[in-house]
Amino acid sequence: MLGKAHFYHEAIKRSVSVFGTVFNDIEIMRTKGSENQFIKVPISYGPKQKWIQRMDAAPNLGADDSSRVAVTLPRLAFEITGLNYDSQRKLGKLKQYKLPQSDDNTVLKTQYAPVPYNITFDLVAIAKNTEDNLQIVEQILPFFTPDFTVTITTVPNTSEKRDVPIILESVTYQDEYEGDFQTRRVVTWTMGFTMKTYLYGSISKSEVIRDVRARTYISTTGQKESTAGRQSEVKIVPNPTNVDVDTSPLSYTETINFFDGDDFTYDDDDTTI
Repeated sequence: MLGKAHFYHEAIKRSVSVFGTVFNDIEIMRTKGSENQFIKVPISYGPKQKWIQRMDAAPNLGADDSSRVAVTLPRLAFEITGLNYDSQRKLGKLKQYKLPQSDDNTVLKTQYAPVPYNITFDLVAIAKNTEDNLQIVEQILPFFTPDFTVTITTVPNTSEKRDVPIILESVTYQDEYEGDFQTRRVVTWTMGFTMKTYLYGSISKSEVIRDVRARTYISTTGQKESTAGRQSEVKIVPNPTNVDVDTSPLSYTETINFFDGDDFTYDDDDTTI
């Protein structure tokens, strides 16, 4: 129904990857005696409940003397919570971007302006004590005032780059410490973000125009176009003719030809370019 061949630019996938990368260098510090130990906080995609259920199944998860397991505390987890159209950043529907094909400069790739969408994320910091979680939160919040901007290559194999702001919308705290003293404590901070990104449509291809001609005709019998005789022709071609379309400044050759008489009329002028 949409009338376009299959296309997939991995725009959402790339946005998710970039969002996770922003928080992949968080560390906490623990002091043992006179020595400071720095522990990198792992981050992965998945809902908060997934990790809480995993901890309930492994009571010693994250303990210093526990056996090695796939999941440790503290950790960061994030997930997409929504995808919404942003009308305030709407671009003109007819605006197009043009770029020569990298392996063939005679082919021009054309794409319409991207569509603005907001992707909402929840980032959750999970720890077994408040101190670890506070260290994580304080390494994140100062950079969002309330946004943090990243640069993304929006479409593969193009030079199109966009600055995408990530806005901190909310911060909530929860201490799930219920029951008796044997119950495992889970401290979570949930931070809500909005990423103002773009989605792109299909890319069409066409040949690069390298020969432009403008012709003038003068009618000798009134307003009837079919009897108009060709008087002149202006021809413009790039110099050299095989120059890359993104060359700047672009040199060109302009040729003007004049014709005598009415040998070539409007109707029988079937000259091809």
